[in-house]
Amino acid sequence: MSPPTLPPRESLTIEFKSDRTRLPDRDLVEAVVCLANAEGGELWLGVEDDGTPTGLHPDHLQLTGLAGMVAARTSPPLPVVVTPVRLNGVPVAHIAVPKAQGEVATTSGVYLRRRIKPDGQPECVAMLPHDRASRVSSFGLVDASAQIVSGATLADLDPLERERLRQCVQQYGGDRVLLELDDEALDGALGLTARLPDGSGRAPTLTGLLLVGKEAALRELLPTHEFAFQVLAREAVGFNEFRRFPLLKALDWLETNFRPYNPEREIQVGLFRVPVPKVDLGAFREAVANALVHRDYHRLAAVHVRLDDEGLTISNPGGLVDGVTLANLLTTEPRPRNRTLADAMKRVGVVERSGRGVDKIYRGMLRFGRPEPDYRRTDVNNVVLKLATVDADEAFLKLVIDQESKRGQALPIDSLIALAALRELKRLSTEELATHIQREAAQAKRTLEALVEMGLVQAHGNARGRSYTLAAGVYQADGNKVAYTRQVGFSALQHEQLVLSYVRQHGRIQRNEVADLCRLTSIQARDLLKRLRDSGQLVQRGERRAAYYVLAEASAS
Repeated sequence: MSPPTLPPRESLTIEFKSDRTRLPDRDLVEAVVCLANAEGGELWLGVEDDGTPTGLHPDHLQLTGLAGMVAARTSPPLPVVVTPVRLNGVPVAHIAVPKAQGEVATTSGVYLRRRIKPDGQPECVAMLPHDRASRVSSFGLVDASAQIVSGATLADLDPLERERLRQCVQQYGGDRVLLELDDEALDGALGLTARLPDGSGRAPTLTGLLLVGKEAALRELLPTHEFAFQVLAREAVGFNEFRRFPLLKALDWLETNFRPYNPEREIQVGLFRVPVPKVDLGAFREAVANALVHRDYHRLAAVHVRLDDEGLTISNPGGLVDGVTLANLLTTEPRPRNRTLADAMKRVGVVERSGRGVDKIYRGMLRFGRPEPDYRRTDVNNVVLKLATVDADEAFLKLVIDQESKRGQALPIDSLIALAALRELKRLSTEELATHIQREAAQAKRTLEALVEMGLVQAHGNARGRSYTLAAGVYQADGNKVAYTRQVGFSALQHEQLVLSYVRQHGRIQRNEVADLCRLTSIQARDLLKRLRDSGQLVQRGERRAAYYVLAEASAS
């Protein structure tokens, strides 16, 4: 194994520590704890802050006990891996620090975490109680939404909001069993209240206050709950308001204020007129609900819904929970930060009950021929989703609607992603599509081959070099035949000329040679040779596997 490479600078996961005057064990342990309570990373002992290796103190040249010392002085014991490295002729130590699954402290009770300052430089700061609560909830170790809110009483719940909840169950097709329950049973079924520790009664949980709490109670007892709707057009502020409504009222308010900025037109598809909005309302509702439900309620920050000239951006405080990454958003099992709140919203019917809300957001963008949802600005502190508001591709939308009408059901989300990727990138391999649908290459191949059978995609080449483009009919439906010819690369005519040129040079050609030459399947190569034979340009010699083809004029002579 090659030795670790010294990074060029410090970052959230990289720490340099000078050891010229012997770094105290306490400082070393605290630096390790600081990294572990963030994302884990590397501590380089014997390296200055500017990245210059200056070497280890003589007391640290024997590294055998360093890992044991760290484990003995952390709680729970933190397993680090210490590797000696020689840089510029001096010895340094590379200490690999794992990300703590929960929280870790020094045995003297110090909790620290690493963060990035506004100037981009890392620093180590104390983990305050809300930081610790936030971290354990991000690992799914504690469900904050199921906890009783300190100081809250049943009088803080609003009967009007309970009625709104029941109306939402009817409107969104939620769990109709909830409609048969009285207030006390409803509160218990959805986790809106919980029994007090002393058994003296019940009190509102975080979920209860968020769903049916009075606005005054939310403002006083839950100051971290806030959301904003902002509209910026050419840098001018058209709308900018902050609110602290309970969540169901918040969703109604946000949608009501968003509608005037979301114009729609209609297009004719067969016998039906199909609305084409600036932003699909289903995707809007799901994205906003996800931001409000999955945000970190330990952090004093607002959920922002911002519409500007580039698109709609929805951001919420609290990064992705442990186990969820940008590379598995579409495929990972649901891992809600606020499990009780998420379950309640699903039973009400406001969010996707299967837990596949991200699929709904993708579908709302891709079926209109718009770019896929963009989560690239997400970091450890915020989830940021951007939905582009570019003009819809009407031809693509008609294609999707036509296929869904033929199938009698919606296209699978993997198929939509594949079509959208081919529309943008023009040509894809199975490996390339696998990264888009966040699945293994075998699943990507099945998706593409299913689209080939549907006549929407055309395959090119043999198994190893096989690639895919949109089929000719798709481009023709769009009136863009030139694009099809350009993207397919070698057209049928070009394939014919390539084969004829090969035969002129080598005197003969067989089917397997045609497949390799033109990157076609065996069946496609057979059909190409048949066309050339039937047109009188080639003559077949032999039968079956022994068959080969020569030029017609050479045969005549």
